[in-house]
Amino acid sequence: MASSSDQEGSGSGSGRRGRPLVFDELRWVVQIRESLTEDGDDEDDNGIPVSVFNVPKQLLVHKPEAYVPQFIALGPYHHWRPELYEMERYKLAAARRAQRRLRPAGLKLEALVAEFADRLERKIRAYYHRYLDFSGLTLTWMMVVDGAFLLEFLQIYAAAEDCGKPALRRVSSRMAHLVDFAGRKSAHGLILRDMLMLENQIPLFLLRKILEPQCASADEAGVLLTSMVTGLVKELCPFKMMDGAFPAVDVAKYAHLLELLYYLLVPKPPAEDTTAEAQDHDENYDIEEQPADGDGEEKPSGGGSEYVAQLFAALWGMASKLGKGPLHYVMRPIAFAVKAPWKMLTVVPGMSGMKHPVESFFMSGADGRGDPSSSSTAGHLSRPPLIEEIMVPSVSELVNAGVQVAATTGDLSTICFDCKTATLHLPVVTLDGNTEVMIRNLVAYESSAASGPLVLTRYTELMNGIIDTDVDVALLRQRGVVLNRLKSDGEVTKLWNSMSRSTRLTKVPAVDRAVEEMNRYYDGRWRVKTKRFMRRYVFSSWQLLTFLAAIMMLLLTTLQAFCSVYTCSRWFGAVTVTAASGE
Repeated sequence: MASSSDQEGSGSGSGRRGRPLVFDELRWVVQIRESLTEDGDDEDDNGIPVSVFNVPKQLLVHKPEAYVPQFIALGPYHHWRPELYEMERYKLAAARRAQRRLRPAGLKLEALVAEFADRLERKIRAYYHRYLDFSGLTLTWMMVVDGAFLLEFLQIYAAAEDCGKPALRRVSSRMAHLVDFAGRKSAHGLILRDMLMLENQIPLFLLRKILEPQCASADEAGVLLTSMVTGLVKELCPFKMMDGAFPAVDVAKYAHLLELLYYLLVPKPPAEDTTAEAQDHDENYDIEEQPADGDGEEKPSGGGSEYVAQLFAALWGMASKLGKGPLHYVMRPIAFAVKAPWKMLTVVPGMSGMKHPVESFFMSGADGRGDPSSSSTAGHLSRPPLIEEIMVPSVSELVNAGVQVAATTGDLSTICFDCKTATLHLPVVTLDGNTEVMIRNLVAYESSAASGPLVLTRYTELMNGIIDTDVDVALLRQRGVVLNRLKSDGEVTKLWNSMSRSTRLTKVPAVDRAVEEMNRYYDGRWRVKTKRFMRRYVFSSWQLLTFLAAIMMLLLTTLQAFCSVYTCSRWFGAVTVTAASGE
């Protein structure tokens, strides 16, 4: 098998048979033989799920720079890229400082690497989805050097009272131009963004193993690493968590930093919910086509004329109870409307054009507060979404329709819609220069590793749906839902509108229920129904306007012909035309 350096150099070329120009067949055969003849068991990596994946191509093609490291490579996936290899000098400097801290324990970094290569090589490989074409010693050296640099960077986030070694608190002079405690340097932000990328992760257990010889005990190393990671996630967490203390972080439960941050934002669902989601995902669903008008309205069915008959039947039922009298003249047209053969009349040219406007204007709920447990709603919530972008009105449209938007202090589980107060509750989200890369890679991790609902993906689709313009961002910012640390509201709009891709369709009951109830309330507003009616059937429906104009012309022509034969002055009065007198 070709070495990694050879693969980098020959990736663009191919031989006569479509294989790389440089391919060490003998080395490949030796590796296969050694792998098959090893007597060691797999107990050290048994039960370790893969947690470092390749970014799905559906996400990678839209913005590669958000998923591929731009400044530093951590781990084996991008280690040999020439443009990232410049940071190797800083990694080696961090490794030398780590080796000096090992001297009191009588150890050298080389001995630590040899121990890891002998005991932890398979466990390290188990975390990575991609086949790592490195020898065990090469892989271990790579992980230890990168881990030493990562620990030195994380130390600035450790709480001062929890840090056991003051030497770890000082940023070296060689690293001073890269990182600082305030995080104001541009290189600091670049390192942070690269640390959060899915393909740039290092197992947390390995960081603890590197830290243990530098501390008095293994427990002290665990406390120090927990302090570092907690400070980092506090800094990066985009959502304002629950009131009180920050949630406790158990580093031992998570594979790497990105996974820890994901499950801090999206709590793990119960086992039964995960099983149900997997079963629903395996079913075959018919994905219906989205209406072209973009209003989220369904295409009218062929049997819609029955709704018109039901409308007039209801009016007849109310009017028939009023008895006789002056209303007798009103009841006769209603009686005709009830008994009219609507299925036959809608076939007549012109009448079919009047059927859909009447249905769309009168047949929807008056207040939009239908029973959430109805069969149609239950059927909607039990199926995946029809399209990738959630069809919801924008924030400005919701506010104009009387819907309030309120900020919540919590994670994504606080998303809901209160029908009684017409209020959409959304968690507070802080947006800065690192947020887009973080959310994109969290979505990529969720798409690759999560077996349950894609909660974070659904949240990004919801935000993409309710934010269309800068006005929507301004409304969310005024209500405290968005804390904007970017340059303008336009950048926030661009951020959310560019994150609309998902790798698979999924349903998230809490979010889908909120969207369903919000859409029902919004669609039931008379202002919204009137606006849609006018836009769809008056401003855009020339068929109806042409029909009405033709009927008007026909009536006027008939009246003119009638008046030319009969005298109409007794009905309309005599019309006297006075000739203008000349000068």
